[in-house]
Amino acid sequence: MTTLLSGPTIRRDAGLYGYERALIRRGLTPIAGVDEAGRGACAGPLVAAAAVLDKPIDGLADSKLLTPKRRESCFELITRRARAWSVVVVEPGECDRLGLHRANVAALRRALARLEIVPAYVLTDGFSVDGLGTPGLAVWKGDRVSASIAAASIIAKVTRDRIMVDLHEKYPQYEFAVHKGYSTARHEQALREHGPCAEHRMTYVNVQAAMTATGGQP
Repeated sequence: MTTLLSGPTIRRDAGLYGYERALIRRGLTPIAGVDEAGRGACAGPLVAAAAVLDKPIDGLADSKLLTPKRRESCFELITRRARAWSVVVVEPGECDRLGLHRANVAALRRALARLEIVPAYVLTDGFSVDGLGTPGLAVWKGDRVSASIAAASIIAKVTRDRIMVDLHEKYPQYEFAVHKGYSTARHEQALREHGPCAEHRMTYVNVQAAMTATGGQP
């Protein structure tokens, strides 16, 4: 990944579209933002998304700063108005097989590859993604300062939350609809009581401990 081309720095008060405006001024369009959801969970899939915006989205913000209702509303706006968007779901078994970071990077690459248009520049949240064949920039807390990354974060988060709600119907004992697979106190208690299911990431220490304690296989 490369950095922004030389020129004026982006002001802290530039707003959510500051990076996009700076890139457009340099002729670098279209711009794709990529992000993932579920990296820190011990159950459920890792979901990556990419988004290319060509117009502002009302109420757009980092998915973690929005209420579930507002995220759903933004999701509908983004998927209707974005120039292009894509989403990739990586199942728990693949996360275990590849390792979380490798699975994460691979998912971000796949999300970009699935876009209907080829971006001229890519903005990623937190860490760089090599091997894209496209210049880009890793942005610290990018989902709070880049509209493209924020849009991708909402697509990934809403998609994953919907999956976890569906999994709650299949595995009600874990209450996936409540904690979405993250290691909350309620989730840890359910793991201790029931052991892991097929949707847990078996390489995680807490999941392995629960499997050992209950003496069972998912």
